[in-house]
Amino acid sequence: MIQGRNILLIISGGIAAYKALELIRGLRKNGAQVRCILTKGGSKFITPLSVAALSEQPVYADLFSLKDETEMGHIRLAREADLIVVAPASANMIAKMAHGLADDLASTCLLAADAPVMICPAMNPVMWTADATQDNIQKLTARDVTLCGPVHGDMACGETGPGRMSEPEDILQAIENHFNMNLPLAGRTALVTAGPTYEPLDPVRFIGNRSSGKQGFEIARALAHQGASVKLVIGPNSLKSIDYISTDRIETAEEMLKCAEESLPCDIAICAAAVSDWRAASPQNQKIKKGESGPPSFDLTRNPDVLETLSRHSKRPGLVIGFAAETENVIENAISKLDQKGCDWIIANDVSDSAIFGEDQNEVTLVKKDGTEYWPKQSKESVARKLTQAIIEHFSNQTPALRAAE
Repeated sequence: MIQGRNILLIISGGIAAYKALELIRGLRKNGAQVRCILTKGGSKFITPLSVAALSEQPVYADLFSLKDETEMGHIRLAREADLIVVAPASANMIAKMAHGLADDLASTCLLAADAPVMICPAMNPVMWTADATQDNIQKLTARDVTLCGPVHGDMACGETGPGRMSEPEDILQAIENHFNMNLPLAGRTALVTAGPTYEPLDPVRFIGNRSSGKQGFEIARALAHQGASVKLVIGPNSLKSIDYISTDRIETAEEMLKCAEESLPCDIAICAAAVSDWRAASPQNQKIKKGESGPPSFDLTRNPDVLETLSRHSKRPGLVIGFAAETENVIENAISKLDQKGCDWIIANDVSDSAIFGEDQNEVTLVKKDGTEYWPKQSKESVARKLTQAIIEHFSNQTPALRAAE
């Protein structure tokens, strides 16, 4: 998970510098903040203007720039990074790192850094296989510097062999793997349903509800931040998609169930969607006219129950969590729903007087078979984080035998 991470990208000299532009684009698309140092050699291949336009940040180049040091000192530049990526990492830059040289802004930041460092070498095959370069690489890997590439391929010089810089998408994956490696839900898969469903009466009218999808949206984000691979199935809403979360946008309950079942098997299913209980048995193909005979009547039929279907599915997720939006007897109804649906937990909230739907805050009670836990009013983001922490604790408390059986 790289969303919200601060990446310091050092671009050294080499024809592969052009790939750094695509890497910046990928990092930004996935929600990372990117600051860039462009070395003197790097600026011979790409321009500071291109780097600044894609990173949406000033480009740093000169160790002795009074303006740059006033705005962002080189020590702060190094220390605020969650990860420093050198791409391309030239033979010269690798040698500087191995021997602790600090004669420009890039090498000074690397020496002053306490953040993890990843290098993406790019050079001629003979330079890569040279004893001096391999000795330098051994020194760096012994200091826990992560190596991404190089790969075997055709070079700009016309030669073929090891030394080609990894492709931007592979570097991006390596960066994501770095951050996901120690996250508590790394390797877990999660399904989240969110928002309302719209059940058509005719081409312009529908049965629906006031759900905004905000709570489920925040739950999907919180799970992903802890390393889970998340599929979000969400009904009609105005929320902007998150690039790093796989999202299916649907309208009806049947569409939601189909997408949910296609996501199985998974470790976690959280049904936060407000699914319409009923739909028109025979929706009209044309707009229903007002007419003179009074309001029309509709034959309704029951919609599939997404939560119950997942709870009793042959590919049942290891943990199934439902939501209960109630207007009265909130806890009693939630406990009853827990038994009826066969899920593991219920998140209960009071939606009387149109409370909660569309708002940025929520007040809920976590209902389990062995008791309840009240969470006072707080942001939906905070509720999502608390729920995610409860999920982490649930899996960490499983016995080794249960974990092995998954």
